[in-house]
Amino acid sequence: MSLLAAFLIEIVYAVIAGWVLWYLFKAIVYGYVGVDATVAETTFATVLTDTLGMLFWTVLGLAITGFIIFSGLKKGIERAVIILMPLLFLLLIALVIFNTFLGGFTEALTWLFTPDWSKITPAVFLAAIGQAFFSIGVAMAGQMTYGAYLPKQISIGQSVLTIVAADTLVAILAGLVIFPAVFHHGLDPAAGPGLIFQTLPVAFAQMPGGHVFGILFFLLLSVAAITSMVGLIEPITAWLEEHHGFARHKSAVAVVGVIATLSVFSILSYNVLGDIQVLGKNLNDAIDYFTNQILLPLGALFIAIFAGWLIKKRSLQDELNMSHQGLFTVWHCLIRYVAPLAVFIIFVMGVSG
Repeated sequence: MSLLAAFLIEIVYAVIAGWVLWYLFKAIVYGYVGVDATVAETTFATVLTDTLGMLFWTVLGLAITGFIIFSGLKKGIERAVIILMPLLFLLLIALVIFNTFLGGFTEALTWLFTPDWSKITPAVFLAAIGQAFFSIGVAMAGQMTYGAYLPKQISIGQSVLTIVAADTLVAILAGLVIFPAVFHHGLDPAAGPGLIFQTLPVAFAQMPGGHVFGILFFLLLSVAAITSMVGLIEPITAWLEEHHGFARHKSAVAVVGVIATLSVFSILSYNVLGDIQVLGKNLNDAIDYFTNQILLPLGALFIAIFAGWLIKKRSLQDELNMSHQGLFTVWHCLIRYVAPLAVFIIFVMGVSG
């Protein structure tokens, strides 16, 4: 189930990663002089109609990902991530500071952090938990694969807390980067994944040194996108190696090739196949719903049951290496009773609602 989720997500995600690479190219070649909200919206709309352009950048992103997996994670991805991800974090902070002076920042704060309780429905709970699992990689097979590579001396508990804290902080920073520009320029805050490509070029056009900042931002975002694709493709590649005897280079090429082929349908769903509906949704939205709100919550539920009821308690203590017995007891109670019940209730109510 986790492998299927990773595979389906990658088909859609590879296209979005291609957009990031394309905008990096645009930043290097053209810059953002004279770009306003209308120009940015028109440019992105043109991207969505350029099937061959999207295909080229999608395949390029997948080729880079395949090369990293082919080369091995430690030599390929680890060196890049250690240096470049902290730079992306610092650049996000700089953009947030810039937005405080640009306009629209107060409206963004209000929109992001003022609750509207009437909108909180079981379906919203399910979407939120699916997004949370997607964001930190629960039930997408990546955790299992990377966990298998994790050195024994690394604390799983500390790693989890660090990941969740960093993920939440970066998500908040991203919101404070994007939404002030949305309100300042009168854009639609519900525009979806394309929003970042419609707001940041406008912000860079108005920033001192915006050309340099634009190149740096989309370079770092490209690294983030590629590393995310590695996290989705690596488990499938490792599975083919371990269970079907594929050599690493053969499994990497096979997985990347199949995903590249199927991503054509995702690309076409933005234009010529946009009217084709699956359960009332276009292809990309249908895949998003099936993976994020069906496979990931169910996968997480089964993982919690497996960890809480099937793995021996002694093995859990050994792997988690919690020095405080009381803390482990609380965790074990949560993973055994609270987490499975909560996910099950949210899943049932969200799907039925």
